[in-house]
Amino acid sequence: MQIDFDEIHKILIIQYQPFGDVLLNTGYLPYLRKRFPDAKIDFLVRRPYHVVLENNPYIDELVVFDNHHGWRYYRNRLKLEKEIFGRRYDLVIDQIRGSGSAMFTLLSGAKYRLGYSNMRWKSFYNIRVRRGDNRYYSYLKFELLKPLGIEEGPHELYFHVSQESIKTINSWMHNEKLHQSRIVCFSPGSPVKRKKWNIAHYARLADLVVKHTGRQVILLWGPGEKEDAETMMQLMNTPAVMAPPTDFSQAAALLQKCELLICNDGGINHLAVAVKTPSLALFGSTNPLKWCPMHLKIHECLHNPEVNSRTDDTFGISPESAFKKAEQMLKALAPEGAGK
Repeated sequence: MQIDFDEIHKILIIQYQPFGDVLLNTGYLPYLRKRFPDAKIDFLVRRPYHVVLENNPYIDELVVFDNHHGWRYYRNRLKLEKEIFGRRYDLVIDQIRGSGSAMFTLLSGAKYRLGYSNMRWKSFYNIRVRRGDNRYYSYLKFELLKPLGIEEGPHELYFHVSQESIKTINSWMHNEKLHQSRIVCFSPGSPVKRKKWNIAHYARLADLVVKHTGRQVILLWGPGEKEDAETMMQLMNTPAVMAPPTDFSQAAALLQKCELLICNDGGINHLAVAVKTPSLALFGSTNPLKWCPMHLKIHECLHNPEVNSRTDDTFGISPESAFKKAEQMLKALAPEGAGK
């Protein structure tokens, strides 16, 4: 379909969830804004993932909805479909590739509906692009923009860390006597069980970090992950500090204080990319070529494709091999990390 770019005045991007996937969209937003400087650019996102996009300078409005169940789900979905139709978008960009997002795109009434051709619901789009593979996902997000005359280029993920969050974390670190410490942050939890590296291995790795590098260890956790962090602390033979409950912005403020984040594949790793905190991610069944920002020198991962990580939560990665990589990173980053 031929696009008349002069007709595009209102744009909707769709990516409901989760935190990491929503954040990965922020890399291309400056390019989209440059291509359509006078257009209104909105973003459809589910609560609580909307916090990732708050105060983003390239978005005009967040269209936020709640996740309900039963009859409330259908009632609110119909209400949202009506609202989207009433906004009269000229272009809808569906980055989520699901049946629900495809339906929103179709029912939006937009003249231009942009989505992927290699998916079940491709007939709902009148502009289609074949999705590629095996590159960091923030680059893959650019592929959908090619029909708009936007080519991928150098970019950064964007997340606004509030001053209130910075103050909260500074106060907590001062109370815990951490404000002058050199810190390695561990995030052993994950809402996806198959992504979680063995907790005992995490504990052993943290002990090696404390013993051989003299760093202070902080255990960071999100909703539903506190038990993993507590178990890790119980298994450790060296001291560690449990982070307080944090929202996404406070977690970002805490990461900014750390020399290195060690974590599973997930949103926290992408948040580290956004705030420029070096990271080491431990991968099981997910593809590190897509989910690890290896194109950035301060981010690395470990992955053993020979091991069935669905039945072996060690992922075929020993604490000793992980420590060797972490130690190498800390030594390489020492001049920058020492001042944090």
